[in-house]
Amino acid sequence: MKSGVLKYKYVIVLTLVLVWMTFFDDNSFIYRIKLSNEISRLEESIDIHTEKIQELRRQKKELLGNDRNLEKFAREKYLMKKDNEDVFIIVDPEVED
Repeated sequence: MKSGVLKYKYVIVLTLVLVWMTFFDDNSFIYRIKLSNEISRLEESIDIHTEKIQELRRQKKELLGNDRNLEKFAREKYLMKKDNEDVFIIVDPEVED
């Protein structure tokens, strides 16, 4: 009759291999799951940035396509003015916080 350890040698070896592959190997299952999650996060980030780029290109085309829009944008965003104008900035105290 075989001893108890030799009887289950394949089970023991398989268990050791699975433990090694799960926790200690350079390409462990845990490491692969982390990489997969990071890839998913980065792909979502790419999608978000692609949408932002498309929106900015649309705005650029709209601004540069019409001088009146460009002037309106410069006046509102950067408070630019013509030489013979005065600009008054009115601040709402409730919104200031």
